[in-house]
Amino acid sequence: MSTDQRVLNAAAPSVSRRRFLKITAASVAALGAAGTFAESLSNGKPAEKGLRQVPTFCDLCFWKCGAIATVRDGKLWKIEGNPLDPLSRGRLCPRGTGGVGAHFDPDRVRTPLLRVSERGQEKWKAVSWDEALDFIAARMRKIQATYGPESFAAFVHGIGGTFLKHTLKAYGAVNIAAPSFAQCRGPRDTAFRLTFGDDVGSPERTDIENAQCLVLIGSHLGENMHNTQVQEFATAVGRGASIIVADPRFSVAASKAKFYLPIKAGTDLALLLAWMNVIVGENLYDKAYVEKYGFGFEQFAAELRPYTPEWAYPETGIDPDTIRATAREMARYRPATLIHPGRHSNWYGDDTQRVRAVALLNALMGSWGRKGGFYIPSSMDVPAYPYPPLPKPSKPKIESLINKFPFAGENISTAIRDATITGKPYPVKGWLVYATNLINSLPNQDETIRAIQQLDLLVVVDVIGSEIAGWADVVLPESVYLERHDEMNPELFKHPFIALRQPVIPSPAHQKPNWWIAKRLAEKLGLGAYYPWNDIEDYLAARLKAGGYSFDELKRQGILTGKQPPIYFDDGAPATFDTPSKKIEFYSTQLAQAGFDPVPKYTPPEPGPPGSYRLLFGRAPVHSFSRTQTNPLLSDLMSENSVWLNAAEARRLGLNSGDYVRLRNQDGRLSNRIRVKATERIRPDCVYMVHGFGHTAKGLPHAFGKGASDAGLITRYKTDPLMGGTGMNVNFVTLEREA
Repeated sequence: MSTDQRVLNAAAPSVSRRRFLKITAASVAALGAAGTFAESLSNGKPAEKGLRQVPTFCDLCFWKCGAIATVRDGKLWKIEGNPLDPLSRGRLCPRGTGGVGAHFDPDRVRTPLLRVSERGQEKWKAVSWDEALDFIAARMRKIQATYGPESFAAFVHGIGGTFLKHTLKAYGAVNIAAPSFAQCRGPRDTAFRLTFGDDVGSPERTDIENAQCLVLIGSHLGENMHNTQVQEFATAVGRGASIIVADPRFSVAASKAKFYLPIKAGTDLALLLAWMNVIVGENLYDKAYVEKYGFGFEQFAAELRPYTPEWAYPETGIDPDTIRATAREMARYRPATLIHPGRHSNWYGDDTQRVRAVALLNALMGSWGRKGGFYIPSSMDVPAYPYPPLPKPSKPKIESLINKFPFAGENISTAIRDATITGKPYPVKGWLVYATNLINSLPNQDETIRAIQQLDLLVVVDVIGSEIAGWADVVLPESVYLERHDEMNPELFKHPFIALRQPVIPSPAHQKPNWWIAKRLAEKLGLGAYYPWNDIEDYLAARLKAGGYSFDELKRQGILTGKQPPIYFDDGAPATFDTPSKKIEFYSTQLAQAGFDPVPKYTPPEPGPPGSYRLLFGRAPVHSFSRTQTNPLLSDLMSENSVWLNAAEARRLGLNSGDYVRLRNQDGRLSNRIRVKATERIRPDCVYMVHGFGHTAKGLPHAFGKGASDAGLITRYKTDPLMGGTGMNVNFVTLEREA
């Protein structure tokens, strides 16, 4: 390992449960035997003996499952689900159980770092926290004086960014984006808001456990490991629910399906329109529900008439009889028929309209607000902290000035990137990036790097030396979730509850929690008055006391639960729709007035070059994006990805499973080498790979070069005109054998 790396860092997804437990036990034993952190954890005190359990909640994905961590003889030993938690229900997914490895990750950044060479060369000097924060504050004051505070932007992922966002708002920043909006959930949230006047939420308000018919369109439950949903999916399958899966790939979920539809990639909207054509044409929809709650149904029905199953057949590859049979299957079980809205909904650039068709199909089933469909969530009231008023910005957000995406409910990360490159509508000269690897999460890495080169300051707060950290001026090492407090989580869910994240064990080196970083940076900027509390426990105790809750009880249990109000319309939940008509909008006057189709219309996807395959990507149950490949427990289970290739295509190309290839996209971009998985479980016109591998950062030596990066091949994207989401399934590749 090089000096720079030392300073910076100072299995298959279908693995059986038995093998998972065996590997996990062996890995934990090896980590414990190494005793790497024993001295730093003791801090000169007598060694801790015996067992100690601390409730907290997980941070390996956004689901935030309640967990109980056990410390044995002073060392982190294991993590289990908290049985009091409505999300985890006492169980964790493989990532959650493997959270122990986040603490022991060998590639963790151990101390603040300042860049000592050109950006991207990953050469650093270790500095103190005061030196790092003084450097940042000086640069931020210079940006503020020269361009205004609005020229400092932030990209933040997850609940851990709460206090950093507070500091930036106190400074005067307005361009604070969550890449998860424009790159993941935004089209879905926008589509459901346009239709029902409300979001699907995170966690999604899907009542899978009570669904009689579950329809999955490119949603890979079991591979996309969202704990509660996977548990509910198992319950639904176990009691015989009818499962319909439309996907170019025969996923784990497809293996449980009554109907599997191997749809041509990019034609999902055609199938949705054909399904609705059958359901409306055969009067199979919930007429009473539509008459009571619907608006513009007649115009909607008229727009559907051309989209027959026969029309959809050449587009989708699904024969008309199957389209009709599956449409009738949905209608048979309504209103307990749930067409899942999915999560990563940015595919082809028309994504809001595609997911609006999903929302409309659910409306025809009468499933919104009904058992087995979408419940009405609630939360426990925890008053906000009484902070001083924040300053009023002198410039508006970039998004409001460019005015390109009239239905964007949040800041658009790629719009901030574009403004950084062009300087329009005003210059963006500073970025703070928290817990998101922008090099891999935004499409077209070259554009991200071009934007970085225009900055006067790039600050990255993270736990590992990711690709975006490699381009930073300053890297601030955060404590992992098991070593810190965060903002509490009064979750909006079926069962209202409050969850607490609290430290289980000290950080191994000089890492600090995000709240401490945010508070100290504010003080360096002369903004200490915006943090009137002494430490995070004072803050949390004050909020809980204002709500009438016990902080001591929450620390003891990790979870406080409230009374569940009615969650279905039939049981008294309020049937309110925050749309212009105050009803479910089958015909959207909002879209019509903005110049868009009020009812979704289908446009065929653009084909790729001759001989190429459409590049599809997704998730594995043991990894979260590109965050966990250095976790020693999870990397044991899956150390590299593979490329799924149709078996007939593999034979034609003379390739076998296990052969190494490189992928070359339509713009000549070449990937790292990756193993072939020749399989009948994917259509012959596309390939598939798990996202997050093929790391190129020197700060990640334990994941460096393992597998291939789909992000590096996504040089093209199509932008959703309604809300600015970036459709990334528009890239094509060919395969080149690796010697």
